[in-house]
Amino acid sequence: MTIYQSGQLNTNSLNVPDLYVQILQPQTLALNGVATGRIGIVGTAAWGAVATPVIVGGMGDCLSAFGPKQAMATDIGTAVNIALLQGASDFRCVRVSDGTDAAATGELAGVTLTAIHTGSAGNAITATLVQDAIITTAYTLNISHAVLGSRTYRGATWTALAAALAADGTALVRATVPATVPVLAAGSVTLAGGADGGVPATAAFLGTDGASRTGMYVLRGQGCALGLLHGISDSTSWTTQAAFGLEEGVYMIATGPAGDTIANAAAQKAAAGMDSYAIKLMLGDWLWWDDDANGDMLVPPQAFAAGILGGLSPEQSSLNKPLSGVIGSQKAGLVSSGMAATYSTAELSALFGAGIDVICNPAPGGAYWAVRGGINTSSDADTADDTYTRLTNYIAETINAGMGAFVGEVISPTLFGDIRAVLLGTLSNMAGSGILADSTSYAVVCDSTNNPQSRTALGYVRADVQVRYQGINRFFIVNLQGGASVTVATGTSAT
Repeated sequence: MTIYQSGQLNTNSLNVPDLYVQILQPQTLALNGVATGRIGIVGTAAWGAVATPVIVGGMGDCLSAFGPKQAMATDIGTAVNIALLQGASDFRCVRVSDGTDAAATGELAGVTLTAIHTGSAGNAITATLVQDAIITTAYTLNISHAVLGSRTYRGATWTALAAALAADGTALVRATVPATVPVLAAGSVTLAGGADGGVPATAAFLGTDGASRTGMYVLRGQGCALGLLHGISDSTSWTTQAAFGLEEGVYMIATGPAGDTIANAAAQKAAAGMDSYAIKLMLGDWLWWDDDANGDMLVPPQAFAAGILGGLSPEQSSLNKPLSGVIGSQKAGLVSSGMAATYSTAELSALFGAGIDVICNPAPGGAYWAVRGGINTSSDADTADDTYTRLTNYIAETINAGMGAFVGEVISPTLFGDIRAVLLGTLSNMAGSGILADSTSYAVVCDSTNNPQSRTALGYVRADVQVRYQGINRFFIVNLQGGASVTVATGTSAT
């Protein structure tokens, strides 16, 4: 008896009577859907690696990676905090700088300690060297920071302590030991000289593509469904953001400048040539946010919109979903001071007609803050809704993530059947979870009718997939007829 893996044995050329066992791979009936709530954030911070994607799942992760929140419109921690409050829970964060940031340093017992990252957070790092009370040749080096945490290292020489710091991937500092190694001596130092630099230009947030990526392009391949350059309101960046969104299947959330007008926003969008389902443009009516570290802050609306979408299934729209943490807006003022202004129907009509969304209060469902339009910048009514972008990206990315396994297989009716079964199983699961309406919402063709021999002979296989999305109730009309002369018909309504 011999055991073979599937494909190793030519069962048409056997000539020795025996038992032949073939191990077949488990049949794939459906693809597992890709993440639809992951948000990519490009912003500034007081700490952390630059041009590196950092996984963040909560404020603890964010503070450890990027230090305390800053009172800045571009701050990563503020964006994460806002989005978490809306229901998002999965982030890939990228820190950018203008190149003038600096790492904090300090000298302890003749050795220079340098913060592992640049930024003002490094100025609160304290290093303390303590001699062991029993083994006097041994010393303990304590590195601590109120937000970044504490680390402890033991050694009998500076060389050993420096090596321990270098070997620790979570270390807060590195030690530079001079050629003549100083003798260990108890002492303490607080690092100084760390600087965040200035607010980076738009180009730094967009970054560069290629082998060494920076800015927005660091988010390539990170599986983000949503993306934002936090606090960047430069209209010249919008088309580049949209192009990136189309390439990566990321729904980019952009914003206009603080205090913008509807007329100016529409003019800027038109001048930028913005007409893409890949990007959502929020009016520059920035929002007031009560930050637990920095007090009342005026922040861009991006993180609110991204956060609410990040907590929703892809067939859901941001339209009319209550937002948390908003305490006012530039147009309405602070809630605590008594909001004075709201958007008229004419103003909202002008906004939505231009493909621009806004967060305001009241919403159709009542007196709460919500995204008012649920639209992207596309001028095509069929593709202008949040749900078109999100669901199209979700289905396309899911197929892209799993169907490549069929490349290299022999083209045959069996292959056609397998492809069709996986696609149908995947779409069936989406219908079962409510993302699609039911089994009549999709169809898959992959057989000889759309794969003629003239094409398969050249190595081409084609699968045609049709999916009907569920609509969003945008215009709810209730017909009321009242009066003493009205004749009321009673009975069971048709379903």
